Amino acid sequence: MVFGQVVVGPPGSGKTTYCNGMSQFLNLIGRKVAIVNLDPANDSLPYECAVNIEELVKLSDVMVEHSLGPNGGLVYCMDYIEKNIDWLEAKLEPLLKDHYLLFDFPGQVELFFLHSNAKSVIMKLIKKLNLRLTAVHLVDAHLCSDPGKYVSALLLSLSTMLHLELPHINVLSKIDLIESYGRLAFNLDFYTDVEDLSYLQHHLDQDPRSAKYRKLTKELCEVIDNFGLVSFTTLDIQDKESVGNLVKLIDKSNGYIFAGIEASAVEFSKIAIGPNDWDYYRVAAVQEKYMKDDEIDYDD
Repeated sequence: MVFGQVVVGPPGSGKTTYCNGMSQFLNLIGRKVAIVNLDPANDSLPYECAVNIEELVKLSDVMVEHSLGPNGGLVYCMDYIEKNIDWLEAKLEPLLKDHYLLFDFPGQVELFFLHSNAKSVIMKLIKKLNLRLTAVHLVDAHLCSDPGKYVSALLLSLSTMLHLELPHINVLSKIDLIESYGRLAFNLDFYTDVEDLSYLQHHLDQDPRSAKYRKLTKELCEVIDNFGLVSFTTLDIQDKESVGNLVKLIDKSNGYIFAGIEASAVEFSKIAIGPNDWDYYRVAAVQEKYMKDDEIDYDD
């Protein structure tokens, strides 16, 4: 049984940086890690990958040969990978004995909630190679400073969760830069817990661009609330404690915490229902570390 992560998210969310940092952390705690680059457009890799899909298909070649743009080219590449899944399986088989796998996917979000080929690639690998994978969906934390963009990120996260049908963790990446584009309207736990989006309505109405689509945005927020599936954890990839907390969540979601344990069903149940590390106090600690407190002028 082989464990790993499927790393997805929109362009600029930090997927490649995440794979690089996560592999270094996992190596430090004693895991042998193999990074699998499945992005045919990723020319400059900061990490050494065990499998590089550009050996099979490259986006620039596809665009020239078939006169396609980058989006159409990526869809073609993913379709080509699916049809040549045997090549990828053969590359992965030598790694199955003792490696933890990190799959670095392209940033084209349509691949993960509209098209089926990326999901088909993942499902075929899971079935054929007996993989236990968790989808780690990265969203840039600074989107929380814009209510409209935050709602879009929520909708993307929900769509990806429903489409991939994997154990899933949504991550606000680059949490150290969360206020780089402006102050947040609420405490951080509002954005991580995603409990009542109706409070966003007033702030959405302040933006003339959002006010135009007020009714649509309200309906979308209700859809997200009604599903009740989306929540976020936070990540500063340069902070060991932050990465470690995320690893704990991932290990619990894909079953890595049970690996190598020979115990009764009762013992497994005790592990499964153990206390969740991600709670109000942890969110408060993250907020204290990365967000400025409101300054109050007591002279007034």
